[in-house]
Amino acid sequence: MLLKSKTGRGAGILLPVSSLPSDYGIGALGEEAFRFIDFLIAAGQKYWQVLPVGPTSFGDSPYQSFSAFAGNPYFIDPCLLVQEGLLTEEEAAAYDWGENPTDVDYAKLFDSRYKLLHSAFSKSKHFNTAEYRDFCESNAYWLSDYCLYMALKFEFENRPWLLWPKEIRFYEPDAVKVYAEKLKRETDFWKFCQFKFFEQWGKVKQYANQNGIQIIGDIPIYVALDSADVWAHSALFQLDKERSPVKVAGVPPDIFSKDGQLWGNPLYDWSVMEQNGFDWWKQRMAYSAGIYDVIRIDHFIGVVRYYAIPAADTTAANGSWQPGPGRKLTDAIHSAIGSAQVIVEDLGVVVPEVRKLLKHTGYPGMKILQFAFDSGPKNEYLPHNYIQNSVVYGGTHDNETLAGHFLALNAKDAKFVKDYLGVKRKKDIPAALIRAAYASVANTVIFQAQDILFLPNSARMNFPSTIGTNWRWRLEKGQLTDRVAEQLHHLVTTYAR
Repeated sequence: MLLKSKTGRGAGILLPVSSLPSDYGIGALGEEAFRFIDFLIAAGQKYWQVLPVGPTSFGDSPYQSFSAFAGNPYFIDPCLLVQEGLLTEEEAAAYDWGENPTDVDYAKLFDSRYKLLHSAFSKSKHFNTAEYRDFCESNAYWLSDYCLYMALKFEFENRPWLLWPKEIRFYEPDAVKVYAEKLKRETDFWKFCQFKFFEQWGKVKQYANQNGIQIIGDIPIYVALDSADVWAHSALFQLDKERSPVKVAGVPPDIFSKDGQLWGNPLYDWSVMEQNGFDWWKQRMAYSAGIYDVIRIDHFIGVVRYYAIPAADTTAANGSWQPGPGRKLTDAIHSAIGSAQVIVEDLGVVVPEVRKLLKHTGYPGMKILQFAFDSGPKNEYLPHNYIQNSVVYGGTHDNETLAGHFLALNAKDAKFVKDYLGVKRKKDIPAALIRAAYASVANTVIFQAQDILFLPNSARMNFPSTIGTNWRWRLEKGQLTDRVAEQLHHLVTTYAR
């Protein structure tokens, strides 16, 4: 299960699809995606890691999606729809996509993108094609539920499904049939969006794989309460008779947060999942293995034990630890993913049971350079303490940028970093960190695009426990230059990656 390419050591770049350059407000699966793959090739990289690609809900977080299976319609490239004759250039340019090329304005996207996609849908002749029929059949497990769910969302003014009329809130078969007939046109629109997303995604992935680039996908361990998954599979979650959560997910108080983190995701009913052989998880992982080469499971610690917070609480202070499924789930995952590989986000308090499960599965865990310099030479995140079966990151989407973090250190804290890296100036720390990661024994090295460009914290992706200003950063066209590719390629060559 060791994460490695056919040639062993490797390196890659974390860049969300949303952060690709675009003239239409958000990154998409068109020319700039292929251009980024060309950059990876020139830079000697082997991996492109993306954040979750599902349709985002309130707050715009890719970790709070309307579906654990669907793709984000925002990522459908309008230019390709123009080439297909489904849109005109004038139609694509008619909307206000925002003035700042480094920012995603989600409010403008919500107001305009679906209108544009409806225009393309109205001209499409995809219904009678073999490709569309095959797509619907191969995704039957989730597609109809998700598309009806989205049609219902718009029918009921985007209210969460818990506020829908009782008969459809409870997913009663007769009500599902009635609404499916009533909203057939709108449901077909959402199927069209999924068809186009995966058509475009498939071409991007094929181009990447043909050129030696593997896609690392990211899946949250939990799903959003307001999602097709919880609506259509309520028995798999800890819900009461009214389908409201009994307890929700989060993490307990620590030195960083006196109240802990209240995520609010519904918790799985692991006993019910085990009774049906973890079928939902097998479906999810098989689907993920079909669209990614490597699957990163977020918050893997929750597989061993999870923190359960009473749903009525306003902080995470009164939660309790509960046992997770552990090896039963990972064995089910292993049976479903075929040749795809898995890496796990094992950050946080790693109890012995987590280490034991990692050893059993062979899944590589993560090392974070930003966490390495606060507790002396025994810190497990320092490069000299790495093991081969690990993936080293400069930081994650939840952290500051490397430049933003290390250039702001006071003189005392910076001294150990400079001594460790063998540099004299604080401004040389970010580049030296990248070199140290490439030189380490860790089998895989991943840096955010912001960090290979040494961008400040204005390019940060997410500030945890905040809402409204996250997940917005984008690359500008031409920002990843030939010079940057040459510098990375030199590190790849020097350190046999």
